[in-house]
Amino acid sequence: MRKTIAFVFAALFMFSQAAWARTIVIAQDATWPPMEFVSENKEIIGFSTDFMKAAAKEGGFQAEFKNVAWDGIFAGLDAGKYDAVCSSVTITDERKATMDFSTPYFKVRQALVVPKDSPATRIEDLKGKTAGGQIGTTGYFAIKKVDGVNSKSYDEIGLAMEDLFNGRIDGVVCDDPVAAQYALQKPEYAAKLKIAAVLDTGDEYYGVAVKKGNKEVLDLINKGIEGVITKGLDKELRKKWMGQ
Repeated sequence: MRKTIAFVFAALFMFSQAAWARTIVIAQDATWPPMEFVSENKEIIGFSTDFMKAAAKEGGFQAEFKNVAWDGIFAGLDAGKYDAVCSSVTITDERKATMDFSTPYFKVRQALVVPKDSPATRIEDLKGKTAGGQIGTTGYFAIKKVDGVNSKSYDEIGLAMEDLFNGRIDGVVCDDPVAAQYALQKPEYAAKLKIAAVLDTGDEYYGVAVKKGNKEVLDLINKGIEGVITKGLDKELRKKWMGQ
């Protein structure tokens, strides 16, 4: 009887812990495969999504995901429409001035994607031509820094890749996991596109953004990230989503 009572109390305790766990609403622009994108079943999936689900378990909170367009995603965070942004956000000094960031959870570089018959081996080889990138991303900013290369912004990286595939632009700059997804793994694109170069812009690191001063949410997320990395769960997710 005592064992039964103890089991019941333990079960009730675990249930109450789950029931009272803090729910953190996380915004993602689900147009950035394999990091975050929408499945055929209209669900947000990807490396970042799975990473935050694992972080929620490790950090003792519940994660709720919301699909938000990139061009308004940080304004929504500042307005309190959600608690965090986990959408392949590179940590930069400019962004840190207006929002707080978690510890880094993923290292990334910028890659140049071009048609397979293009002689370009660096972004400078596209002088007099047009390169596209998603507006407000570090890839797009990298294009803007190169004199003589015309930049074209897109609301979604998939639209830039579509224009490149159809010959309407000459290159696309984006994060290397996304470049690999389109140029190496999507059969219809891989037949015509290639990764020409990794840009010399230095390593970048993704972090989860929260509203400036929101220490409660930031501490929970950091606890979760630490648990995921310590247990090597991030490596399992990399293998699942990127095959590495």
